[in-house]
Amino acid sequence: RIKHPRYRVYRLVEDLKHSPKEPLELILTEPVEDVGNRGETVSVHRSFGRNHLLFKNRAVYASPENKKLFEEENRLRQEGKLPKLQSHSGMKTIRFLRNCTLEIGVNECDRWELTKEIVSRHFFRNLGVVVPPHALTLPEEPITKLGSYWCEVTVNGLDTVRVPLSMQQFAEPKPSSYRLWLAQKEPDPDSAVESP
Repeated sequence: RIKHPRYRVYRLVEDLKHSPKEPLELILTEPVEDVGNRGETVSVHRSFGRNHLLFKNRAVYASPENKKLFEEENRLRQEGKLPKLQSHSGMKTIRFLRNCTLEIGVNECDRWELTKEIVSRHFFRNLGVVVPPHALTLPEEPITKLGSYWCEVTVNGLDTVRVPLSMQQFAEPKPSSYRLWLAQKEPDPDSAVESP
């Protein structure tokens, strides 16, 4: 008998407890923020999938039967037999616009009127949101005075958000981060020390 450990034959056992786990593949049954939209197949961490998606009935396992069911639903939605769903970025835009107030500055002049093109330009300049003029709805009476008004924004042709407008005497556009960086970089002339 060979008693030296070098010549012993060992049985190889795989350690499944400490090995990295494979992500869980699920199909979403409703839109989930930062994950995806209904009918999308996503790969998520196992604990998140079990505790937040499967437990709350927001997703199902990606079995062949479930995949076939949601593929049929997506096909009917593309044919127009089912209503369209808002995209993930569209849901984020709606949530952002609900918490915003658009400030529009007016220079001193005798006659002016607010148009959709001006509002669209200020949406991009002040809030950083691209809103085409055809997606805007202004009040029926023309806006020619300072004050508080509203406008409606239609996101992707599906959902409409009412955004408050604030017409002011003159409102500076909000500076971008590059302008702030340049302002901090320039030295103050009063604090400069002259060298002899």
